[in-house]
Amino acid sequence: MIKTSINLQDLRRKIYRKAKAEPAWRFWGLYVHVCKLETLEVAYEMAKRNGGAPGIDGVRFAAIEQDGLEMFLHGIRDELVCQSYRPMRNRNVEIPKSNGKMRRLGIPTIRDRVVQGALKLIVEPIFEVDFQDGSYGYRPKRTAHEAVNRVADAVVKNKTTVIDVDLASYFDTVRHDLLLKKVADRVRDEQILCLLKLMLKASGKRGVPQGGVISPLLSNLYLNEVDRMLERAKAVTRQGRYTYIEYARFADDLVILVDGYRKWRWLANAAYRRLLEELAKLDVQLNRDKTRRVDLARGDDFDYLGFNFRRSTTRRGVMGVRYTPTQKARTTLLRKLKDVFRRFRSQPVGRVIALINPMLRGWVNYFRVGQSSRCFGYVRDWVEKKIRRHLMQARGRRGFGWKRWSRRWLYAQLGLFSQYRVVRYAPKALPAQ
Repeated sequence: MIKTSINLQDLRRKIYRKAKAEPAWRFWGLYVHVCKLETLEVAYEMAKRNGGAPGIDGVRFAAIEQDGLEMFLHGIRDELVCQSYRPMRNRNVEIPKSNGKMRRLGIPTIRDRVVQGALKLIVEPIFEVDFQDGSYGYRPKRTAHEAVNRVADAVVKNKTTVIDVDLASYFDTVRHDLLLKKVADRVRDEQILCLLKLMLKASGKRGVPQGGVISPLLSNLYLNEVDRMLERAKAVTRQGRYTYIEYARFADDLVILVDGYRKWRWLANAAYRRLLEELAKLDVQLNRDKTRRVDLARGDDFDYLGFNFRRSTTRRGVMGVRYTPTQKARTTLLRKLKDVFRRFRSQPVGRVIALINPMLRGWVNYFRVGQSSRCFGYVRDWVEKKIRRHLMQARGRRGFGWKRWSRRWLYAQLGLFSQYRVVRYAPKALPAQ
């Protein structure tokens, strides 16, 4: 983990406290802090830690450090101070999505990533104060697991009418003028706004690039009014300690949950209407073919952040929630693993295990909440069979070598990933009525 120096930490802390104490305050004099070498150095270390492909100029971190990192950062600072800095165009890359379509990424140069990171370090504390509790995507000290558990907790508390929201090409449709206005509501530093405008123009006339350092912050800010609307809905329908509507948003993945009792059917309809109104103000389109209303009480299910949610009866005979990795998530993992086994068929088994272990570790660590045991068992058995087949093929034999190698030997001697342990989710107890 990279820690900022105490001076930058103090600055961010002071900005945060000021923004929290005075919600209507508009900050000025921020640009000088973006230009500081200290801020640029931290931004560079963050960019290097995240890695990624080079931008349109083809420059990599190794080349920068070979030529001199200090000279590189001083050059950026001088351009920012003189206001001669101009970001390069993003390098557009398309990667395949699981549904057969393509996702477009806009990859900035390392130089531009550093500037975006420096700007984010200074303005993030301002907007972090304004963001709502139900927003989890790419925020400090917030994780996707927290969003998943928030949804699970809502289902346990009988919020079984679900609006599964799908936004059409959200990142590509963000309007720059509306976004800059939202930033200007809290920042009256013309140099900051000008710098941000230059960054947005580098990605085209509309949208924020998926791949930009500051894009997650801006995308959260753009949808913040939607979150506020849902928070108001919670507040006005609250009865004591009980709430009858809940939501969770991770970037553009939004789900709204309403109490399943028929008395609150109007609330689901009202929330949907208000959602359409807020999205219309932002000029964001709803994908009506994929947006759907689900009734978990009738056995329906829905997917969120890679998990499939459904209502189920616990061992104690009460209604609870069951969430497991989606079929799509499991299939995607096995497809990637199968590709490794195919491409490295002639390589020693140790090389193959060194490649697949990080993939398994990352996938399992993400899905180790909920009721994932059965899925984990399937993946573990599938991987074991592939390893056994690889060993047998290396010896010119068929089969799986069940008698030749024990399961314990595969994990203890070969070092195959073995930590398929699920962390059980304990939902918050309902208050006594």
